[in-house]
Amino acid sequence: MELLVWIGAAVTLVGFAGIVWSIIAVTKARRQGLDDVALRTRLNGILPLNIGALFLSFLGLMLVVVGVILK
Repeated sequence: MELLVWIGAAVTLVGFAGIVWSIIAVTKARRQGLDDVALRTRLNGILPLNIGALFLSFLGLMLVVVGVILK
């Protein structure tokens, strides 16, 4: 079950990296001074990746919890 904890930690780190990337991408888009329509279009492209990264980090944390409980 220790392997489950390590796999969960790795999945969580990948998800967290995706969340950090989406924060950086949104910050760059806001600093470019785009008009409202262009900014919304850019953010609509980033949003699914942000949600996917959040879900991935959630799954990783759940793997860690299950691994700790079963240990």
